Amino acid sequence: MRKVSASPHVHSPMDIRKSMLFVIIALLPSSIWGVYAFGLRALLVLLVSIAASVLTEFLLGRIDKKNTLGDLSAVVTGLLIGMNMPPQIPLYIPVIASFFAILVVKWTFGGLGCNWMNPALAGRVFVFFSFSSAMSSFSAPRALAADALASATPLGAVKTAIAGGMTGLDYEGVLNQLGHTSTAFAQSLGSTLGISPYTVDAFIGNVGGCIGEVSSLLLLVGGIFLIASRVITWHIPVVYLGSFAILSWVFGGVRAGLGLFNGEVLMPLFTGGLFLGAFFMATDWVTTPTTKRGEVIFALGCGFFTFLIRYFGSLPEGVSLAIILMNILTPTIDRYVRPKKFGYVKPVKEARK
Repeated sequence: MRKVSASPHVHSPMDIRKSMLFVIIALLPSSIWGVYAFGLRALLVLLVSIAASVLTEFLLGRIDKKNTLGDLSAVVTGLLIGMNMPPQIPLYIPVIASFFAILVVKWTFGGLGCNWMNPALAGRVFVFFSFSSAMSSFSAPRALAADALASATPLGAVKTAIAGGMTGLDYEGVLNQLGHTSTAFAQSLGSTLGISPYTVDAFIGNVGGCIGEVSSLLLLVGGIFLIASRVITWHIPVVYLGSFAILSWVFGGVRAGLGLFNGEVLMPLFTGGLFLGAFFMATDWVTTPTTKRGEVIFALGCGFFTFLIRYFGSLPEGVSLAIILMNILTPTIDRYVRPKKFGYVKPVKEARK
């Protein structure tokens, strides 16, 4: 017997499998760039992550007598986990992350559509706190000199330097003091545009970092593809990035002794996992609010917590934790931000006698 929900009924040709396929296509450019920038070891990490997720999904499906591999959600989870890994990470770490994401976060709560937070994010955070040293060691991309600082991303290097007392400098000044290098192309284009060459390299993807997060340009291309395909809407990524940018501009200079309205905007936007999180993980259908107003509130919270953790917390990055915190608040947002009932007409107040 088929169960039919109450009207109104909305038909859409975008089923789960097709939407997941579109997400995979959108992630491919930045994944390919990560392999190009960091070498075949990065490809191995991606493949191991995907294989571990798919295998875990298959085994749990056999136990539960379900075949859920066809919806491609396990592939997306594995790909996102791999993209959130440093290139030289020991291979057992993405395996553990994928196992945790599929078993603990997804299947324990009932499978696809029942998880309360993004499985890939949860897997990444779990191994980050379990294997902090390995998750915080990064390789320099091939485009930079061999002696480039590779033990930390620009984001982490700047935060460590400021925490150590280096103040009065913007991002470019701090990175220059630390001996970071930039590509010749970035230096030329940055000089022409009047912006820091580090910003150019960060936007293109010539910086240290996790495999799939370094190229903001290609993540932006993939995000626009998802919006154009109507897999996601613009509300969460635009409000997320915009709110973070405004907070960085207004308050970002305070920690460096530059005062209000002097914070760097572009460099913090293009470094770390902000674009990957904003377009591909904060937009998860299951763990985000169901209304457009709710999505805006959700995105504002993501921007605020990301800024708070990055600038005033002990961790250099805050995207994953910020999104998970807002995943926790999603039911509360849905409780108080409800859509207008179909066909509802606001009653007219009676005139006072």
